Amino acid sequence: MIDVTEPQVWVLIGVFATAVFGMLTWQTISFNRALKSSIDGLAARIDGRFAAVDAKLDGLDRDVQALTRHVFGTDPR
Repeated sequence: MIDVTEPQVWVLIGVFATAVFGMLTWQTISFNRALKSSIDGLAARIDGRFAAVDAKLDGLDRDVQALTRHVFGTDPR
């Protein structure tokens, strides 16, 4: 029976602790990268939606100005 006082036991405990710590570190880094890419993709999608709404509002503004000029015969500026 090997006692806990043997150097080989402490080496195995150290190797196991190092391996567990390394795996936790790798998993944390991997999760952070995946989360960041998901958030970046969502932000780009939201920005695209805002750009589409801005384009529609610009078109609506142009149409209203054209109607105002047609109805009142003046430039609204």
